[in-house]
Amino acid sequence: MNWEAVRRRLPTPSDGTGDATDGEDAESRETPTLTRRRLVAGMGGLGALGAGKAVDNIFLGYGVLVGTNLLTQDLPTLAGERLGPSPFETTVTDRGVAVEGGEIHVADSPEGDPDPVLSLAASPADAASIDEEYGLPGVATELVRDDPQLAAMLGEANASEVENVRFEFHQYEDFFERVRNAEARPFSVMRLRGSRYRPVSTETVRTFTDADPADPKAVIEGLVGGFREYSGYDIPRYAAGSLEDNVLMGHGDLRRHFESPTSFDALLDGRNTGLFCYEFVHRSIEALHAVPAHAQTAPVFGGVVTDARHKHAYTTVGSVLREDGDLVIPVTFVDYTHSTLYDDLLATGVLGRGLRAYDDRHRAGEIYWNAYARV
Repeated sequence: MNWEAVRRRLPTPSDGTGDATDGEDAESRETPTLTRRRLVAGMGGLGALGAGKAVDNIFLGYGVLVGTNLLTQDLPTLAGERLGPSPFETTVTDRGVAVEGGEIHVADSPEGDPDPVLSLAASPADAASIDEEYGLPGVATELVRDDPQLAAMLGEANASEVENVRFEFHQYEDFFERVRNAEARPFSVMRLRGSRYRPVSTETVRTFTDADPADPKAVIEGLVGGFREYSGYDIPRYAAGSLEDNVLMGHGDLRRHFESPTSFDALLDGRNTGLFCYEFVHRSIEALHAVPAHAQTAPVFGGVVTDARHKHAYTTVGSVLREDGDLVIPVTFVDYTHSTLYDDLLATGVLGRGLRAYDDRHRAGEIYWNAYARV
């Protein structure tokens, strides 16, 4: 088995996690026949129906009159439903390290041929010997110790029902305080990251966020300014979708006339004209995964929260700690749609920054880790 063979067996991005327009030149796309002026004129056709939909989507369903929200939902069950370990590869102390097929593989260099050196079912003593032999700072020891609990997440039980695994939920500031003051498990975090999201260079993340890519809290906060500076919420595309869904009843594709590339490269070079909620989520996870978990100031993995009730998606962030024999999975939530849209509408003075999402104005229908289905 060689290193490239390991890479080929790792999961790859599938439909819904990337962007269909990322590789396209915006100028080469079909000239829109629905102009923004025509769209604004057509909005009159929404009438009372559009107003009713807006009230339904914005004001209802969070538990005030009907529905529920993050503060009252059974979040451990939602967070644990799709959580489980995946293969990964990384570099540790100038060695290639991968976990695949129930084994730990080690190469002499990041690009070298890997050898399977230890089963994940090995004893802690054998794992410690491998760490010493290859100069790995506790990598094998951590993986062997945590794997029984991680592997149990792949069974019939929800991860929240696995013995000695528990979830915690925090605002993002408290989340990072919790992780930094506990025994973080960065290689177990790598197991929960998977490889669904394409790599983004640390230089790109630094430019976009004006933050150290290895500091996930700074990246989370820096993305607020980056999305505001280099993009915005795509209100014209949203309005076109409202016409399509509520007036044309799904006949025709109006949104396509307002689509643009949504990759970080497109954001930075000005080809993007606006983002939707799930596109903010994809970019945020890519930025948080740009640095290996063991090189971050607080190791994190990202996921997607979908709320079909309000046709919304936002970002969730988790970590892994070991405490009193348990694996603890702290989780937080942030929303770049709100933080960007509030700024677009010059409403931050009234509505606030909009980044925090662990509150009674957000709800979760599904939580996807290393997987995603659009709302």
